[in-house]
Amino acid sequence: METELQARITAALGNRRMRANIRRALDRSVAKRLAAFPDRDELEDLRDQGQAIRTHALAHLPELLDELERNCSANGIRVHWAETCEQANRKVLDILRRHEAQMLIKGKSMVSEELGLNAFLEARGIEVVETDLGELIVQLAGERPFHILAPAIHKDRRQVAELFKARFPELPYSEDAEELTASARRILREKFRGAVAGLTGVNFAIAETGTLALVENEGNGRMCTTVPEVHIAVTGIEKVIARLDQLPTLLTLLTRSATGQPITTYVNLIGSPRRSGELDGPREVHLVLLDNGRSRIFADPELRATLHCIRCGACLNHCPVYVRLGGHAYGTVYPGPLGSILEPQLQGLDRAGALADASSLCGACSEVCPVRIPVPRLLNRLRAERVSAGAGSQVRGRGSRRDSRQAAIWRLWAWVHTNPGRYRLVSGLLSRTGSLVPRLVTPWTRSRRAPRLAPKGLHRLAREAGFGDD
Repeated sequence: METELQARITAALGNRRMRANIRRALDRSVAKRLAAFPDRDELEDLRDQGQAIRTHALAHLPELLDELERNCSANGIRVHWAETCEQANRKVLDILRRHEAQMLIKGKSMVSEELGLNAFLEARGIEVVETDLGELIVQLAGERPFHILAPAIHKDRRQVAELFKARFPELPYSEDAEELTASARRILREKFRGAVAGLTGVNFAIAETGTLALVENEGNGRMCTTVPEVHIAVTGIEKVIARLDQLPTLLTLLTRSATGQPITTYVNLIGSPRRSGELDGPREVHLVLLDNGRSRIFADPELRATLHCIRCGACLNHCPVYVRLGGHAYGTVYPGPLGSILEPQLQGLDRAGALADASSLCGACSEVCPVRIPVPRLLNRLRAERVSAGAGSQVRGRGSRRDSRQAAIWRLWAWVHTNPGRYRLVSGLLSRTGSLVPRLVTPWTRSRRAPRLAPKGLHRLAREAGFGDD
């Protein structure tokens, strides 16, 4: 993983066009977010409320999930539980086969990316059509989303125009953004007309009312949830909140942090399938609740804060590492600071633990997080877990990076530095014979020269200058 990560980082740093594209896009996002919160005190009050709502939801997660299932079922929404990605994919496939659906239209859903749902369904003969413009672009390019909110920000309009020309040669070539959007709309309109089933993510699932909240700007999410006969919603179990009156606070934080808007163009509250007398809407609504390691994260009182995330993307927009590398360098579904704390826990530290080191620990992510996730603290915790020994937490892959030689070196270092006499003796010897930092401590010396002690220590210099030890 670490070698592959280094290779992706090198490739990203060498792609000047991509870096320029994401810099322009993210600079605009940062400026819009700043303008959306002109009152600092109001922002901090909102963040306090958002943190309290998410903390309460996670503290009562089992009870709220039971309540959500009970109320969704009472509303006519069919609830499915999936412990693994394979189980979730199978449940979606079963629903589609039951309705003889040969095509699935999709709204934006990071959980579906986590599932690898597109590839799973396509391997079984079901066409999958992304209807979010950014998602459509990366699907046509055979890529993963670059950003959790703006999947194609790494591509400029000329690259999109060339992609459309290659995939839709019957369309007139244009580099105009509005014309490209209009072309995508015409293509997707025909897909919507023939769709039997649609799939979306969920921004928040409200336990009190059994309601699914979905926000978007393009209208494709509303089309996916109302035009087909069947709507399938997939989400992680952590997206539940307790009450409907908590939703406005979270929506305010989400939309302003994500896009700088007071509110998104569409706010969809899905409470049931089509009822008698209604003219549109699906006849079936299914909710697939995915665990995939979230219960294990929930069980750790400190790491549980990872699950507070409302997927606004603000941490990515402000992260100096993400801004320079972009999303594909991480090689995971969730990039940026979010991915650096979530992916090692979902996949295991042995597989994705290197992401915890892909951070400067500057704290920009936690400063802008609308629900105050302490990202640097969690990164340090995961780094420590990678080199920990013996029984302890339940983090997957714990101790995968532990090196017994380096552990022995640091135990020796601690033994020396906790006794003044030993410290003076050893530092005196090292000042004449060697480096302060042993060359075996490779994470430091891989990219730096090992520092050397000065020939004379401070106490000796003071004595030579006529100052006593006191």
